Amino acid sequence: MDFLTGDSIGLYFVIFFGKIAEVTVATLRIVLINRGERTKAAFIAFVEILLWITITGTVLAGFQSNFLKIIVFAFAFALGNWIGSWLENTIALGLSTIQLIINDFSILQHLLDELRANNVAVTVLDGEGRNGSNKVLLIHLRRKRITQIVRLVNKIAPYSMITASDVKVLHGGFIKK
Repeated sequence: MDFLTGDSIGLYFVIFFGKIAEVTVATLRIVLINRGERTKAAFIAFVEILLWITITGTVLAGFQSNFLKIIVFAFAFALGNWIGSWLENTIALGLSTIQLIINDFSILQHLLDELRANNVAVTVLDGEGRNGSNKVLLIHLRRKRITQIVRLVNKIAPYSMITASDVKVLHGGFIKK
């Protein structure tokens, strides 16, 4: 392990890529905990802490005489956060609810038919807004389908109001993969 206390260019690559990996894994661990996936998060935490001890120990060994280690460490930390959040968004773990508020009733049935043709379960509620009656559509789906469904809605009902929120618990109902 003398390699980790040296001053070679390889050490900076270990710090850089190791810290990126550690922070990316930490981001995914936090997401899994928030989604109730404790067992998966615990396994990831084990890998994360091994990386953290190794990388942080490497930086702390002689950081007073080598400020570049700190710069590489800090830059990799920032980049790891960006990569972790991008990866989490790409994987799109979990469930979401999309709420649509539609006040153009002439397109409502067409929108419902298209959503259901795309294997989306929709619940329709009556609503009342500032400008009168509207319909509120509730859709529960896997997060990775949000972009697809929002595009479909925007194509058919471009003036609808759309919100999406994460769901921690969903019991019953109808969700297609």
